[in-house]
Amino acid sequence: MKTSVMTHWERVRAALRGEEVDRPPISLWRHWPVDDESPAALAHVSVRWQRDYDFDLVKFMPTGTYGIEDWGAETIYRPTPNGTRTVVKFGVTRPDGWPRLAPLDVTRGYLGRQIEALRLTAEALGETAPIMQTVFSPLTTARKLAGDVVFAHMRQHPEKLKMGLQIIAETTARFAVESLRAGATGLFFATQNASFRLMNDETYREFGMAYDLMVLDAVADMAEFNILHIHGQDVMFDLMTQYPVEAINWHDRLSGPSLAQAREHFAGLLIGGLEERELLWRGPVSEIAHQVRDAVQQTHGRGFMLGPGCVLPIQTPHLHIQTAIDALTSL
Repeated sequence: MKTSVMTHWERVRAALRGEEVDRPPISLWRHWPVDDESPAALAHVSVRWQRDYDFDLVKFMPTGTYGIEDWGAETIYRPTPNGTRTVVKFGVTRPDGWPRLAPLDVTRGYLGRQIEALRLTAEALGETAPIMQTVFSPLTTARKLAGDVVFAHMRQHPEKLKMGLQIIAETTARFAVESLRAGATGLFFATQNASFRLMNDETYREFGMAYDLMVLDAVADMAEFNILHIHGQDVMFDLMTQYPVEAINWHDRLSGPSLAQAREHFAGLLIGGLEERELLWRGPVSEIAHQVRDAVQQTHGRGFMLGPGCVLPIQTPHLHIQTAIDALTSL
């Protein structure tokens, strides 16, 4: 690895190209319950988090249910380790609800508030580091909007669901474009259904991938790079490598493939190496440092960004975060 100190942008861009870096880049992220209900408050904690830890990349963290509120779903915050919100009223309960979804003006309502929060964050941080807007895949949004009944609709009323997915995809694409205009570098595009525990890859191609690509294609000429997050276990990793993205993040410590195995299938930037659900939360610090060293060894420090498999628990101690940073910078 190079000895001269690189800026965040230089480090990330070099890692994206698979080139030598002074050290691999790092980014960690968490939810901000209660604060994420206000654009100004979310921007404030996002900026503070970045200034406290000086990560190489900022993953912007709106609430995980922001995409369903404007379609009639209702959520509340009941304390959880990850700081996620609970859906208390679904926006779609019957198959006929899918084609009736209204195309949304993404600059208004709940969606508009997320764009405003990102704009405030980008203005405060300037051009110091890439900022990635979190965008959920259309099928992920559909599942949050209706709950697991979406899988029954998929089998029994596929055409009605597809009409809804089309509307969701078009709205999501507009939201993605406006996010980039507001200051995002690219998308952190998250799918929570590309798992063999939920469906086979043929079904995912039909109900997931077809609509995912609509969103990614919409920002192809605007985003500098995009990150794909594959959530869950037994994920369709090989299928996901066909997506037009420059980086992939997944639960490499919990689900696999390992970083070394993933390198055989994907030439872009691999983001992971840290198990966040227990290790980053509870320690010990010696194992956190070990995972950092192991991740760098698996990737030879190239085409790699140190990160969690998903969001950190909101009670993750400062010591554990700093341990990961120090272990990386000391290599």
